[in-house]
Amino acid sequence: MTDTQLQTEHQPRPLIDMAVSIVIPSLILMKLSGEQRLGANGALVLALAFPLGWGLWELVRYRKFNWIALLGLVSVLLTGGIGLLQLDTQWLAIKEAAVPGMIGIAVLLSTRTRYPLIRTMLYNPKVINVDKVHEQLEHKGLTASFERRLQRATYWLSGTFFFSSVMNYVLAKWIVHSPAGTEAFNAELGRMTLLSYPMIAIPSMLMMMAILYYLWRTIHDLTGLSLDEIMHAPHERSARK
Repeated sequence: MTDTQLQTEHQPRPLIDMAVSIVIPSLILMKLSGEQRLGANGALVLALAFPLGWGLWELVRYRKFNWIALLGLVSVLLTGGIGLLQLDTQWLAIKEAAVPGMIGIAVLLSTRTRYPLIRTMLYNPKVINVDKVHEQLEHKGLTASFERRLQRATYWLSGTFFFSSVMNYVLAKWIVHSPAGTEAFNAELGRMTLLSYPMIAIPSMLMMMAILYYLWRTIHDLTGLSLDEIMHAPHERSARK
């Protein structure tokens, strides 16, 4: 099978991603950190190996590089370093806040460029029929109006990452108190990872969906295109690849 075919057949698998990156590592940290089992360091290394190995495998297998995935890998390595080097747990809270915070800043700074990051994350040809949308906007002379609304959506998008940054910091400070490199630290880290999904990931996803809905309503109101005309069908996305 060629690289192009592999990229075409690759589809998002959120349940598998969640199991490998969140559930399995959390269970390992909470259940296998005792000295009679893997020990604190052994369990931490094994837990971190799952999301790290999964991210690298996806990158090698499907040749789909994503700078956000790279930040995720860096985050995993930093978490492992804090535990294995037995650093102050304050650094864990800082790290948890820093990664989404940096993305939020990058999204804000991108508004000063010709290519705001919202075009990569939400308003991109893999999801939306950009050519048809721009054709209608130019025909009606509403391109400038659309760009202003797109910039507004970019500010909202950065806000979702700042929300994640603040919540990550609060969650880390609330849950993780034990010294790094101990069984209790691993158990707290596992609990924090599990709780981050319902408390941070799901609300952030809902915010993203709200922004995507705002984009669709904006495009529909300005162009008159229907949802089917705005969104690319699966076979159209495959054809573009």
